[in-house]
Amino acid sequence: MALGPNNKFQLRTGTMTTAQAHDAQIDLGLREYMLRVYNYMCIGLAMTGAVAFAASTSMELMQTIHGTGLKWIIMLAPLGFVFFLSARIHAMSASTAQTVFWVYSALMGLSLSYIFLAYTGTTITRVFFITAATFAGMSLYGYTTKRDLSGMGSFLFMGLIGIIIASIVNMFLASSALHFVISVIGVLVFVGLTAYDTQSIKSMYLQTDSGEIHQKKAIMGALRLYLDFINLFIMLLSIFGNRE
Repeated sequence: MALGPNNKFQLRTGTMTTAQAHDAQIDLGLREYMLRVYNYMCIGLAMTGAVAFAASTSMELMQTIHGTGLKWIIMLAPLGFVFFLSARIHAMSASTAQTVFWVYSALMGLSLSYIFLAYTGTTITRVFFITAATFAGMSLYGYTTKRDLSGMGSFLFMGLIGIIIASIVNMFLASSALHFVISVIGVLVFVGLTAYDTQSIKSMYLQTDSGEIHQKKAIMGALRLYLDFINLFIMLLSIFGNRE
């Protein structure tokens, strides 16, 4: 049976309405997913800051951490947690992965407790807000841009490897000039990684994933953005920080 003009218009209108409703549902799910990522990241940062500040108020604890070999264990433990979570999250429940992320955030706080002794409170606060503003701007760019940033990934990864190698070398050289160069390059790398990781995390969203998988993806996304923020903060603090 042939469709009349009115029926064709209604069919087209109905199809468009269904497609729009489907797109709106995806957009809503994506927003909820990204909001969960940012919430996890912010809670992790808050835990890190609280633990770092609390540890810095105890001179006995600070002497134990930074005056003995325990310093190296605390410095390397967060790195171990990152590798463990990345490699085993598929076999964990979402609640276990979340607990590992909280423990990791607390250990990172212990390893960063020295900054409250090395830098003034005013400097730490100022650099934190600079970092937050920079991070927010680049993450927003990564979320909203239509440009494919995947090509930046390999370049930024090579820059990150270079920073790690140069930092290890400078542990023996103790060169202030090299430290400054590493910090400047580090800022550029982690600014780029913030945008790249945000777009990558966004692209990981699939409406068909279960709630458990969504939560695991959100935790891993939060970990990536958490690392970008922390490293950007440390690099900026090295450049602009006023030492005690």
